[in-house]
Amino acid sequence: MGSDAVDWEHIKSELANIDDGWKAARFDSLPYVVHILTSKDREREIEALKDQSDIIEDVVDEVVHGYHSGFNKAIHNYSQILRLFSESAESIAGLKSELGEAKKLLGSRNKQLHQLWYRSVTLRHIISLLDQVDNAAKVPARIDKLIAEKQYYAAVQLHLQSISMLEREDIQGVGALHDVRSELSKLRGVLFYKVVEDLHNHLYNKGEYSSNPTIVDEKDDDIPTLTTSGIASGSLHPVSRRTRTMRRSDHNGDSFQLADGFHRGGSVDGSQRLRPTIHEIITSEIKAKSAALDASRPRIDQVSKTTVPGLKHPNGAGLASYKIPGKQKYQNNRIVIAPTPAVGPVSSLMAPMGPAQVAAQELLESILEMVVQILENHVVVGEMMELKSTVQGKSSSPKTLNGDLSWNPDSDSARATGGYSLGFSLMVLQSECQQLICEILRATPEAASADAAVQTARLASKVPAKETRDGSEEGLSFAFRFTDAVLSVSSSGGDVIRQGRGRRSSTVAQEGYGTGTVLPEQGIYLTSSVYRPVLQFTDKVASLLPPKYAQLGNDGLQAFIENFVKDHFLPAMFVDYRKCVQQAIASPAAFRPRAHAGAVYDPSVETGRPVLQGLLAIDQLAKEVLGWAHAMPKYAGELVEYVQTFLERTYERCRTSYMEAILEKQSYILIGRTDVESLMKHAASTFLESSSGEKLSVYAHKDPESLEIEMEMDNLLLSLRPIKQDNLIRDDQKLVLLAALSDSLEYVADSIEKLGQISPSSLNRRRNDSTHQTHHHRRTSSALTASLGSLSDQYRNLAAECLRVLRIEIQLEALFHLQDMASREYIEDQDAEEPEDFIISLTSQITRRDEEMAPYISETKRNYIFSGICSISATATIKALNDMKSISLFGIRQICRNCIALEQALVAIPAIDSEAVQQRLDHVRTYYELLNMPFEALLAFVAEHDTLFTFSEYSSLLKVNIPGRDIPADAVQRIGQIVAP
Repeated sequence: MGSDAVDWEHIKSELANIDDGWKAARFDSLPYVVHILTSKDREREIEALKDQSDIIEDVVDEVVHGYHSGFNKAIHNYSQILRLFSESAESIAGLKSELGEAKKLLGSRNKQLHQLWYRSVTLRHIISLLDQVDNAAKVPARIDKLIAEKQYYAAVQLHLQSISMLEREDIQGVGALHDVRSELSKLRGVLFYKVVEDLHNHLYNKGEYSSNPTIVDEKDDDIPTLTTSGIASGSLHPVSRRTRTMRRSDHNGDSFQLADGFHRGGSVDGSQRLRPTIHEIITSEIKAKSAALDASRPRIDQVSKTTVPGLKHPNGAGLASYKIPGKQKYQNNRIVIAPTPAVGPVSSLMAPMGPAQVAAQELLESILEMVVQILENHVVVGEMMELKSTVQGKSSSPKTLNGDLSWNPDSDSARATGGYSLGFSLMVLQSECQQLICEILRATPEAASADAAVQTARLASKVPAKETRDGSEEGLSFAFRFTDAVLSVSSSGGDVIRQGRGRRSSTVAQEGYGTGTVLPEQGIYLTSSVYRPVLQFTDKVASLLPPKYAQLGNDGLQAFIENFVKDHFLPAMFVDYRKCVQQAIASPAAFRPRAHAGAVYDPSVETGRPVLQGLLAIDQLAKEVLGWAHAMPKYAGELVEYVQTFLERTYERCRTSYMEAILEKQSYILIGRTDVESLMKHAASTFLESSSGEKLSVYAHKDPESLEIEMEMDNLLLSLRPIKQDNLIRDDQKLVLLAALSDSLEYVADSIEKLGQISPSSLNRRRNDSTHQTHHHRRTSSALTASLGSLSDQYRNLAAECLRVLRIEIQLEALFHLQDMASREYIEDQDAEEPEDFIISLTSQITRRDEEMAPYISETKRNYIFSGICSISATATIKALNDMKSISLFGIRQICRNCIALEQALVAIPAIDSEAVQQRLDHVRTYYELLNMPFEALLAFVAEHDTLFTFSEYSSLLKVNIPGRDIPADAVQRIGQIVAP
């Protein structure tokens, strides 16, 4: 029973009722006695004192009762402890007595015990020696077994331990071990060459541990040991995959006993084997891909659609269903792709992101990935070999430690590491990669000899002449040279850099890598697919190389490919595309409308928008050049400049074609006037800024300002009468050309705006500027974007100018036909059943031109072009009354019949608002029908419709002579009083 059995809350409440004086450590009873004696009610005070005493006794009893068992148990335990201490004291006293007796017994036989101990030590040493001799006799067989199992590390350790044991003085005299020593000497050479061969295989990822990096044979960890002293186990096993994770770990001097005991006078890899091995690995990879491609190539009975098997998009997406544009031909029961002729200098296979580009990038990425793995193995071995030379005191000279790159395998530093040089290995690896790239690009020795000389000089300048070794070297002697390439090109070829950019060359030697078996095409335009893998390869190499070798990676493939792009690829591309642009815009079919009459305008090129062939080709060329910019963001500025140059040249050609159509025509003269230009721009804004597909009203929905501008434009055109036929564009094909040119210019302007949105700065952000040196363009990104925007505006302005010319030309054509009304006298003696000849000619021309232009412009623009006919015709017909001397009732009906025919022709145009046309021409018929009214009826009509016509128009109604109509002398004044405000 413990504290849980005590109700402490009750105790605390009871203690609270007790006076503080009772709780003091030293209780003083005197104050209570005096208080009772002096109290008036002593009995009550004594009773209160008893109550306090009872409370205290109850509290004490409760606490004692709660802790009684605990107190008893503690007292019992204490008694047990005292008993155990007493018994222990007695036992110790007895032990001391026994120890004293034992001491006396041992002292009497001390010499005999010493002899026995010495004898046991000698026997143990003899047994150990016999065990070692027995184990040594079994060592050759065990080493053979380990070699057969490719446990070279365990075999080397066992060999080193055995040799160390056999060289001990107590073992050297054993004659039975002479044969063992001889066998171990032979096994030394066998083991060395086995280790070197396996290391060679592992360096190039052909060994057992290289086939699957995730599988590590744990048997390498079971290293047999001999029972000897003084032999430390090492950890040099560069062929193991797990060694890569220990590159930065510490090593001791004993870790390099393998290299010290076996590796003398030769390279770990053997420099004479490095280049052939790399060449063989690359060739084998290409052959494997070629075999896989042949195996997966579908036959005729297996093909449902044309695909390129095995291709892969650079971002990783599969291209198994990539369709090759072109026709399918069958040869030897297999499909042969015959690509359609491309607009640009390359075929569809070689175009940006085309099958050839994707195949080349995939091929190079896989090979460079293998090279990176091989370089990683070389870095591991190089670091361990350098560490070995440092530990053994045979390190290279101070200049090597201070950053000498050790290109020469015969240098002091290379000899210190057994002839192994990481710099030389990197040189050969990159040289072979460059030769592969040269074969893919079909570059020739003459193509980059100047680049090689410049790079050699730059590399040589990094090592001062005073640091040459024994005068044998005057600096670095290696640079990437095309002379090492396996391509053989005839020197009589002339322009060697451009030969066969999209065609196969018969001059490629048989000893090449065989890239032609896996690539649909080869040539310089595969540079874009080579560029990005080379940059990625450079990044990986930089992350692998030790700091002192970092510059080697920067001066390798990256410098080569950037120089090649800048000095060869970009200039060649500019020349080729400039030639294609020139051919596209100079072709007889470049500005020939190609739609069929009766076709419907389609805003999408893919579904039939009839963009002029020349401009469509230019747009495709511009997008193709932008595709190269996406593949090489660093050079996007130059490529966008190329696009701008091509578009500027195309704009000039479009301007020339436009001028050829309108030169010396009256519409051309009018367009050049500033007053006409301002009026036309306002009219165009009314039509062309509306939503697509909406029919625009020609009259009813216009604001007063627009109607005033339209009337002003009509009056300006009427002032040009008489219109001569020679001043009009009579050839309908030229009008159709202007319509097609306007729409094509709009299409190209939209495309230019999209090009401007993809600025060079956004493309350059795809390349990390902190890793690679930023390429400075001749023009800033903002300037290029602004230039493209300005060029887009030029295209749009020319497109709008074509529309304005068409509108003016259609209006002038209508005036040319209607101007005969002023010279005629409409004194007819019979009712008209047909419109006049000039109206028939005008309406048939309107219908014909609308049908011919319909495939080339949208309904909104057709509305803008043809809606001017209604306005100018209505105005010209009303004003024609001023020049008429007399008109009969049948003449009035003839004019109304003319209006009806014109209305029917305009309403037949789908783009025009028929209701607005009808309202406008009804206005004309109403005007002429007023001529049938007597003067009083006309006066009443004017009073009711004083704003329907102007005062001048009402006056013209009174001036014309109509047989049988009487007009008062003051008729004009009376009309003026009504119409005047």
